Amino acid sequence: MRLILRFIMPLLCVLGLLVWIASVLVSDTFRRWSERDMRLRADLAANSAREELLRCLHQNDSSEMSRVLEQLVRDERIMGASLCGCDGRLIAASPEFPAGYDCKSVGGHVVVSGGVAGDPPMLVRWTEVKDGSIGRVHVSAIPIMENEQAAGFLTIVQDLSFVARRESQVRFFTVIAFTVLAVSASVLTVLVARLSRRTWTVEIRQMLRGRAAAPPEFQPIMRDFRELVAEISAEVHAGAQGRVWTAERLRQVLRQELHGERVIILANRQPYVHNRASDGKIEVQHPASGLVTALEPIMRACSGVWIAHGSGSADREVTDKKDCVRVPPGEESYTLRRVWLTPEEEKGYYFGFANEGLWPLCHLAHERPVFRRSDWAYYQSVNQKFADALAEEIDNDDSIILVQDYHYALAPSMIRKHASRATILTFWHIPWPNSERFGICPWQRELLRGLLGSSILGFHTQAHCNNFIDAIDRYLEARIDRDQQAVIQGGHRTLIRPYPISIECPSRWIRHVPPVAQCREEVISEFNLPRNALIGVGIDRLDYTKGIEERLLSVETLLERFPQFAGRFTFIQVAAPSRTAIERYKAYGKTIEQMTEAINAKFRRGEYRPVILLRRHHEPPDVMRFYRAADLCYVSSLHDGMNLVAKEFVSARDDERGVLVLSRFTGAARELTEALIVNPYDIEEASSGLAAALNMSEEEQSERMRAMRLYLTEFNVYRWAGRMLTDAARLRHRHRVSDRLIPHLGPGELPLI
Repeated sequence: MRLILRFIMPLLCVLGLLVWIASVLVSDTFRRWSERDMRLRADLAANSAREELLRCLHQNDSSEMSRVLEQLVRDERIMGASLCGCDGRLIAASPEFPAGYDCKSVGGHVVVSGGVAGDPPMLVRWTEVKDGSIGRVHVSAIPIMENEQAAGFLTIVQDLSFVARRESQVRFFTVIAFTVLAVSASVLTVLVARLSRRTWTVEIRQMLRGRAAAPPEFQPIMRDFRELVAEISAEVHAGAQGRVWTAERLRQVLRQELHGERVIILANRQPYVHNRASDGKIEVQHPASGLVTALEPIMRACSGVWIAHGSGSADREVTDKKDCVRVPPGEESYTLRRVWLTPEEEKGYYFGFANEGLWPLCHLAHERPVFRRSDWAYYQSVNQKFADALAEEIDNDDSIILVQDYHYALAPSMIRKHASRATILTFWHIPWPNSERFGICPWQRELLRGLLGSSILGFHTQAHCNNFIDAIDRYLEARIDRDQQAVIQGGHRTLIRPYPISIECPSRWIRHVPPVAQCREEVISEFNLPRNALIGVGIDRLDYTKGIEERLLSVETLLERFPQFAGRFTFIQVAAPSRTAIERYKAYGKTIEQMTEAINAKFRRGEYRPVILLRRHHEPPDVMRFYRAADLCYVSSLHDGMNLVAKEFVSARDDERGVLVLSRFTGAARELTEALIVNPYDIEEASSGLAAALNMSEEEQSERMRAMRLYLTEFNVYRWAGRMLTDAARLRHRHRVSDRLIPHLGPGELPLI
């Protein structure tokens, strides 16, 4: 009933407005027609009496003229008539001629002087509608002409009160007619909609029960519906631990769907780095990486092997003969295997092709990608080295392998040669560019073929999936199944899927962080801030795609446009050094330092500094402390696949306070819609967003933060991994069925249907 009312009420309002407009138009049209009718009646009356009036004028017979005028007013609508001379003198009038329309007042509109001195005056026709003491009347003054000369003019006054009565009647019947039409249309529309819905529901039920074939127009709906049913079934099947995805629920999915097989992750960055401190002791650090933030909880839940580049100064000292170490320290829930690279390999593969080539190619941050043939050679050899290391960890041909990010675009096809039946899930953590931009890379076909070795290729958003498929369509000869979002090449099918990555929520690091009030007190004390300080934070690697320059300009503009925040608002920018071997990153770091110094010099008041730049690595508990102490967090990425800093800030605020100001160019902006979404390039808009965050009431902060935290609790990293592993299990089952049905196909291949 509510749905019906929700539909009918707007329809009735619209139709009511149309009724009102129609009634006004009808009334106006009827009034104009009536006035025209009055003019025609006056002309007709004047023409019929002209001859007799002229004869009476010649005979100077006033009594006969009065009789003629009296005959004119026998018409019930003519109230009076009078004959006036050209000099404004009354010659004759009907009985009870209305006052106020004497010859002089009317003659002022009718009599016009002649063109030449001595010529008789000229008379013109005059008409007017007036509201007087006797009501609404129509006055016409019509010249009485003889031999092209005026002998006088006839004034006719007609009653227009009947027009108002007829207008009200017309308006009434119009409203009634349109009301009946509106109600009939509403009822008919609802009936048709209900009948159509019932028919559509019956057809869907028959198709689902197999009693009817799906027509072509229902094919996409049926495909999506089956996928939804499969996903819901998987959710219900794995739902013994509750509705929310947890580490235990993910382990259960692995046991039930994938028979408890261990997961092998291939990623360039390792989750734990062992470095030799200045005092000679070995310290364990957690790298500032969204990839690590997302994947490390999964490995602790699923166990298995994480293969990564060993880059710490003490990494070799803690590994065994197989270059492995059990992590996390004190928990030892999974194995970290390290692969060693020479300085030349690291420079060519990591700093060169990956981060001077692919990184700027995929990010729209106005940095020109650089491609060198020597870097490409190292990229190929290092991908092969990691693929070989992973092959040594495979304990069966049907393994689950997660290949991570743009560092290993060639690895999936290389791994496929070692384990043809393996289920390889590759996830591309950064944006995928449009096909025209991707064509800048000289080796675009090799990269695409390498990624097509995957069983499933995941991106953050559907737009990135579409861009990848467009690139395949443009640069490779492959069959694209757009209905299934799949690419088939050489008999191998790769599914292309969006998997928006997330974080562990609530984060395990919260247990190591003090309450919000204490975190705030510590930060205020550490940086000597006033007790009523307003604190903003930015947590990033020092990378040009993160928009730190634009962020600082927004802080500067905020203090210029809203001087009430100067002296009270402080922005703490935590910038972990990144890729310092690349000249572009060195120059970017210097630029940020110079901007910070300039802004601080401009607004410095005593010990007040509006920007505090911390260019050093911070462990997760320290980062959480900044999140919990802040009034706002500004994520200003110029282009980002997802951006987990935004989600980490929301996860850290269990007090439901603080405001997230988020760039619209992040994937997270599509999910965290309760954040203040801004364009980081529009400095004034961004500064207004910061001001709105600082002025936001606690009630609104709580409402927004509660909604985002609820979303992250539901769509956490375990759900992200669970969706991928469930899809992998479904795909493996399909492979096994295909192998049994069509034995002549190669292992792992699917029939091209």
